[in-house]
Amino acid sequence: MSASIGFGVIGAGRIGQRHARNVAAAIDDAHLVAVFDASEEAARAATFGGAEVEPSVEALLARSDVDAVIIASPTPLHVAHVEAAAAAGKAVLCEKPISLDHAETVRAMRTVAHAGIPFQLGFNRRFDPGIAALAHALFDGEIGTPEAFRSLSSDPAPPPEAYVAVSGGLFVDSAIHDFDLARWMFGEVRRVTALGRVLVEPYFSEHADVDTSIVTLEFESGALGVVQNSRRTRYGYEVRVEALGSDGKLVAEDAFDPKTWRFDERGVHANHVHYFLERFEAAYRLEVQAFVDALKADRAPSPGPVDAIASLRIALAARESVARGAPVDLTTFTAALEAAEGGSA
Repeated sequence: MSASIGFGVIGAGRIGQRHARNVAAAIDDAHLVAVFDASEEAARAATFGGAEVEPSVEALLARSDVDAVIIASPTPLHVAHVEAAAAAGKAVLCEKPISLDHAETVRAMRTVAHAGIPFQLGFNRRFDPGIAALAHALFDGEIGTPEAFRSLSSDPAPPPEAYVAVSGGLFVDSAIHDFDLARWMFGEVRRVTALGRVLVEPYFSEHADVDTSIVTLEFESGALGVVQNSRRTRYGYEVRVEALGSDGKLVAEDAFDPKTWRFDERGVHANHVHYFLERFEAAYRLEVQAFVDALKADRAPSPGPVDAIASLRIALAARESVARGAPVDLTTFTAALEAAEGGSA
């Protein structure tokens, strides 16, 4: 890799623009070269630092000064864009999920493997300073043997129905972040049991989705986990992660901006972060920096292809558990997926 890695950004929506801005101004050893979006206006809005607008994905990938791409296009386009980037020999950081479909995800990750390109999946929560500190304290044995994992994720308001219709559902669209953290911290999952309800907006039912859920995870180690998700917390966006061990507990929570509690005649109150873009501002920057650092050191970025497939399987198993009203053994479920697709990962 060159002294400074040249980036192209594919997709200039709210996440793509944030990535473009970070690459142009906040990432060491990287610079923004070009941006593509189906909307030229959106692409131009993301041309920070003198970057150029390209008329197509193909034109962006053909540039010799683009070493790596960030794929922030709509999810249905991820597989095509990942495969095109792999064919062009570009390193890839792709927003989650790769696809809503298991077979397509496996295919795309095989393409990445065959091309031999560096690949990182955009599970940005791994790079949140508080969550990362919790994870590394856990890995360092600070709370002894890990016994229980708990994650809470809630949006301030439900997404529009048009988004729900194509999102893949709560488990694939949102809770997949929690499932990735659970695997990363506690290891592989053996069994998934999920409860899901429509308690916020009736239109979730029209798309075979839920807006409120509790998922229990049974890990191969014997540890247990609980993942709780809601599409509505009126006070703002909320993420909380806990790890309980034989010698103590770790908690990551950073929901207030500024981080000040006020005590007055109205009681105790604070300003709660309203949306995920503000809550994970540092994480979005740090995940790209970690990607660049891995490229510079010639090591495999993480999270990678294995994490992309495994997290999706847990999300799909949770959806299956709600449909069955019963626990889902992940090994059996994975074997059934692979059999139906005529192969294995």
